[in-house]
Amino acid sequence: MKVICVSGYKNTGKTTLVTRLVEALSKKGQVGTVKLMFHHRFNPAGTDTGKHFDAGADAVVAITDSELVTIKRDPTLEQALDSLADSGMDFAIVEGAKSSSLPKIFLGDATQSKDIENVVVSLPEKSDWDIESLVKLIQEQEDWVTLGSLVRKIKSNPDIRFSGGIATFTGIVREVTGKTHTQALEFEKYPDVADRAMERICTEMKQKEGIIDILMHHRTGLIKAGEDIVYIVVAAGHRKELFVTLVDALERLKDEVPIWKKEFTLEGDFWVHDKSSEE
Repeated sequence: MKVICVSGYKNTGKTTLVTRLVEALSKKGQVGTVKLMFHHRFNPAGTDTGKHFDAGADAVVAITDSELVTIKRDPTLEQALDSLADSGMDFAIVEGAKSSSLPKIFLGDATQSKDIENVVVSLPEKSDWDIESLVKLIQEQEDWVTLGSLVRKIKSNPDIRFSGGIATFTGIVREVTGKTHTQALEFEKYPDVADRAMERICTEMKQKEGIIDILMHHRTGLIKAGEDIVYIVVAAGHRKELFVTLVDALERLKDEVPIWKKEFTLEGDFWVHDKSSEE
C-alpha cells in the first residue's frame, strides 16, 4: 500500500486536494483515507455507541446499511494505516499528520516549522494542482506492508485454488538474549539490491514442486523490542512442502539479502556483523 500525507496549515486546501487525489487514485486501485481529528468524537456520550464505549468496551463496531465504523481506545496513526493495509487498500492518503515521519505533500511553506520532515513536494495553497504528477509521485513511494496485506495478496493469486494451506513467519525483535536486554534494532539496506534479492529468492522457491506462491518483506529503520521485523508467507498444495519451504525461505533471506543491523542494548550500541536477524 502506498502512503502519502497531505499536510499544511489551516485553510490551505488540504481536504480539497485529498478529494481530488482520491478521485484520481480510485481509477488505479482501492483507496483509503485517514483524517486526524484530535478534538472531535465520533460517538458522543448520548448515543448508543457512546454509552457502550463509556461503559468500558475496548472496541465498538457500528454497522449501518452502507457503513462500518470501528471505535477503539488509544488510537495511533500506525494502527489506522495497518488496518487499511490489512483490508486490501492499494493507496492511503492521510490528511494532516505534519509532524509524522510519513512522506508528505505540503501545502504552503514547510520551512515555517522545524518539526516537519520528509516533504517530498511543496505546493502552493488552494491552487490548480497537477493531479496526474502527484499520482505518479504517490506510486513511487515505499510500500506500507503488513502480514495481513501479504496474506491477502497471496490469496488473490488465481492459483490459490490449488493450495491446501498458507503458512506465515513473523520475526520480531527479541528483548532478552541471555543476559543482554535489547531495546531496539536499526536495520539498513540498499533498497534496490535487497528488494531484488528477496524477489529472486521468491521466484526461485516458487519453482519447487507444490509451492503456489511465496512473499517476503523485511522492515528497515528503528524497530523496538517486540515489534515486527520480517514477514514470510507461503502457500502450498500440502503441509509437507509448506513448512519446509517456509524454513528454507527464512534461511535464504538471512544468508542472501544484504541487510545490516545496529543493536541498542542497556550495555551500549553496536553494529552486528550478521546480515539480518529474525528471531
